[in-house]
Amino acid sequence: MRTRPLKVALLGCGVVGSEVARIMTTHADDLAARIGAPVELAGVAVRRPSKVREGIDPALITTDATALVQRGDIDVVVEVIGGIEPARTLITTALENGASVVSANKALLAEDGAALHAAAEKYGRDLYYEAAVAGAIPLVRPLRESLAGDKVNRVLGIVNGTTNFILDKMDTSGAGYSEALDEATALGYAEADPTADVEGFDAAAKAAILAGIAFHTRVKIGDVHREGITEVTAADIASARGMGCTVKLLAICERAADGASVTARVHPAMIPLSHPLASVREAYNAVFVEAEAAGQLMFYGPGAGGSPTASAVLGDLVAVCRNKLGEATGPGESAYTRLPVSPMGEVVTRYHISLDVADKPGVLAQVATVFAEQGVSIDTVRQQGKDGEASLVVVTHRAPDAALSGTVEALRKLDTVRGVASIMRVEGE
Repeated sequence: MRTRPLKVALLGCGVVGSEVARIMTTHADDLAARIGAPVELAGVAVRRPSKVREGIDPALITTDATALVQRGDIDVVVEVIGGIEPARTLITTALENGASVVSANKALLAEDGAALHAAAEKYGRDLYYEAAVAGAIPLVRPLRESLAGDKVNRVLGIVNGTTNFILDKMDTSGAGYSEALDEATALGYAEADPTADVEGFDAAAKAAILAGIAFHTRVKIGDVHREGITEVTAADIASARGMGCTVKLLAICERAADGASVTARVHPAMIPLSHPLASVREAYNAVFVEAEAAGQLMFYGPGAGGSPTASAVLGDLVAVCRNKLGEATGPGESAYTRLPVSPMGEVVTRYHISLDVADKPGVLAQVATVFAEQGVSIDTVRQQGKDGEASLVVVTHRAPDAALSGTVEALRKLDTVRGVASIMRVEGE
């Protein structure tokens, strides 16, 4: 074993960063044995130096992150500060100055991953980011390495623990959205500002990363169709249950049947209770990968939190340090297919549409005519009503999303339709 330690700089020492530092210290001997050399925490960049950080030598703390990553003796920079800037500049500077990088920054990778990969390639360094997608769940490395010889056609999963917790509570306890969100916040699953989670931004960034790796093409967060869960109601949950389904916020990345394009989307959807994703409870994540030769693979586990995310960071750290010792680099960006990302309107989906309608003869015929005119086939219809008011629930067969959206707009114009109570896609069949 080499005795000279590999030096690691840590950018950020919050929930994840502090766990990374703790594991590096408490598992130092094991890490050294697995890597083939000891690893040494050489500096920790923070915004508030006065905060007490148990187990970390105060002499390592600095507020000058730029100076830390510019040190010529740093072998690996671990970035867990998040956001676009200064993270982007710090990562690029680290690569320029000879350090490989391990990051958990999904927002930055989804927005500017191509430029970061280009910088890593230019300077002959590693850029690893297992922790950016699904916490402790090994997903990036299986896609980049284990399935490198296969053709991935679809990635479908729950990649945000906060929204899964909220939807699970709405389903199992009958709570409304606000009540379930309050419980998630009290338990620490939701941030004080939960927008990134509940509006789907977090899941969309992860979908962009997964689609890019799975399909060997460049997908940015702006290419991902995004809908959050804030409009999901108790009535939607009840309707799903009546169909033998539950509601999940899904990230779906697909290769077109002809292989000429890909799609990436995040939205709530009804899935059958028989589907394995339906049983994913509370704040857990699970992802299905469908490959041509391997078939269906499922990855399941905690998708967030200090310890789970730190586990993924340390896994990358070990891999990058091994590469350093072997004077090699791991897999970089693979974007050779250059496939276009199709808009949501071209995606073929199913819809569950709940309408408030007048309770009188001919309403169903009018509604059916609208579907026929838009070229959308109806799978099932349920109708009930009294005292002049009624509800009509229509589940469609698969059709282009644009046609389904056009159908909804046409239905709104009918005099007999008092309102569209809910619209939700149906997946997993």
